[in-house]
Amino acid sequence: MEETLEPTRMVDITEKRVTRREAVAKGMVTMKPETLSLMREGKMAKGDVLATAQVAGIMAAKQTSQIIPMCHHLMLDEVKVEFTFAEGGVEITARVKSMGKTGVEMEALTAVAVTALTIYDMCKAADRGMRIEGIRLARKSGGRSGTIILE
Repeated sequence: MEETLEPTRMVDITEKRVTRREAVAKGMVTMKPETLSLMREGKMAKGDVLATAQVAGIMAAKQTSQIIPMCHHLMLDEVKVEFTFAEGGVEITARVKSMGKTGVEMEALTAVAVTALTIYDMCKAADRGMRIEGIRLARKSGGRSGTIILE
């Protein structure tokens, strides 16, 4: 007997309720202390790394359905990208909010990923050994599953 595979499809959310949705994602870009200092002091050749990366992350969240094939196009109510300096790098936190029928986890994760890639791009001339690490969902709320805290 031959097994038939169902074609790829976008999930039907027609019957789902509109609720307040929120997701928080995190990630880290590790780098040499010298690179971190140059970035913090605004001395990178390409300019203000964190301001540029913040805008890139927000823009990416808004374009997630154009990047991830089965994601629904969502109206986002808020996207925040914030940075915390840590020993060995910078931690990225993205928070996305929406009123809708489906969650915003992919938008938050995409924001973190593109923010990290932008930091990498803007600092790579100073530090070829940077690493993008630990991109993950930290928390989500809304919808049928309620609030889930992963860290």
